[in-house]
Amino acid sequence: MKMNDAFHIYDTTLRDGAQQEGLNLSVQDKLAIARHLDDLGVGFIEGGWPGANPKDTEFFKRAQTELKLKNATFVAFGATRRPGVKAADDVLLRALQDSQAAAVTLVAKSHDRHVDLALKTNLDENLKMIIDSITFLKAGGQRVFLDAEHFFDGYKSNKAYALEVIKVAAEAGADVIALCDTNGGMLPDELSQTVHEVLQASGARLGIHCHNDTGCAVANSLAAISAGVTHVQGTLNGYGERTGNADLVSIIANLELKKKQQVLPAGSLREAFRISHAVAEVTNVAPSARQPYVGISAFAHKAGLHASAIKVDPAMYQHEDPESVGNDMRMLVSEMAGRASIELKSRELGIDLSSNKEVVARVVDRVKEMESRGFTFEAADASFELLLREELAGRRPKFFTIESWAITVDGGETGEVTSQASVTITAKGEQIISTGTGNGPVNAIDNALRGGLLKIYPELAKLELTDYKVRILEGRAGTGAVTRVLVETKDGEGEWSTIGVHENVIAASAMALEDAVTFGLLRQGREPE
Repeated sequence: MKMNDAFHIYDTTLRDGAQQEGLNLSVQDKLAIARHLDDLGVGFIEGGWPGANPKDTEFFKRAQTELKLKNATFVAFGATRRPGVKAADDVLLRALQDSQAAAVTLVAKSHDRHVDLALKTNLDENLKMIIDSITFLKAGGQRVFLDAEHFFDGYKSNKAYALEVIKVAAEAGADVIALCDTNGGMLPDELSQTVHEVLQASGARLGIHCHNDTGCAVANSLAAISAGVTHVQGTLNGYGERTGNADLVSIIANLELKKKQQVLPAGSLREAFRISHAVAEVTNVAPSARQPYVGISAFAHKAGLHASAIKVDPAMYQHEDPESVGNDMRMLVSEMAGRASIELKSRELGIDLSSNKEVVARVVDRVKEMESRGFTFEAADASFELLLREELAGRRPKFFTIESWAITVDGGETGEVTSQASVTITAKGEQIISTGTGNGPVNAIDNALRGGLLKIYPELAKLELTDYKVRILEGRAGTGAVTRVLVETKDGEGEWSTIGVHENVIAASAMALEDAVTFGLLRQGREPE
């Protein structure tokens, strides 16, 4: 069911967000992201610029049959007609019409300097281009929005002309004119004042489109909404060129949770965490842990003082309930951990230690001692759970023992490098010698370890190493320093992180891999030896 037209949430991830450095979307990627955005409940999804490039043209063609939207209206993006060309004869305007998108957003120059230098035409012709383009598309039955590019800079340069652009667009029938902070240089107070003045002078329905070059894109968008705009543009996760666009997730969450203004279908906000991370998977851009509301650290607590308060009432150190956006509260275990931190983290892992103060005290002491040697459990929940199980049971969960390992790395004149690992393992009373090759020594030892154990534990075929991070610990002796390795593993149903610390990077990696496989077998329901 389409949302009420009184307020628009307009997503431009597929067009403006795709301009981010290193972000390359296939047509299939764009279709997948559009479905996620529709699930979130945004009102408009801008698909790209049909006719401007083959990928967007194909996307709009496939969208006509493959994209069944239940919440959003599909939007095509383009520019006003070219100078000196009739709207009906402009190839790109025709492509917008042929896209069969229910709505079109036209970008138009509102900065006099850009009209002169970029369009290479005069100010009157630019106004005619705006009027003719809107009139042409409206006559074809499409809804038309106008993006007034570089509006705030143009307003400073030539206030009368920038206002004239807004007025002629509204008179020509544009449903909304979005004021664009294209260079992202505005601050909330001055932007709010400008929006107020433009509303007073024009009476047009206004929207806002902000970039994040001052770090104020979300704040600027909210300031514009407070000043009276009823249409806000942004991208999921703040994707976009330079420092990005306004993050729609933060804007929506702030409107619904702080302003009590429902802008999505009821209950949709609880899907924000899932959708934010699902889209990050499609874009192959690692999600920011510190992203407001939906970052994995957004409701993570480390200090013992915080943990003590949260144990009494989570609201004491959280501005919102994490579940409101589909996120979770997390307790981080570190050298700052006190008893409350350990109790809460254990409860999070499904282990109740509230009546076992002795174990809590031992775990606190052990965590602090291990962190003094370079370990950190903040990002290694699986290794911490193994430590916890060891303290509770008096022994470490064990399915196998790595007796020894050896690595050989060969490089040839061609630059090709091959790595081979040999691992000797004991499991269920059987000694296994296994070899594995890989694109590096860690990949090789991972393949050798899991390959050797497969005949005893066939479920290990589900495990996949997804990330590997190495850090040389500060304050140590150069290349002889202690190395910390973090490994991320998944089994198709979940993901977990483990840690290893050693002077030798391969030994640290083997330690982290051993934890990863051990934890994976526990997840599969195996009982330790």
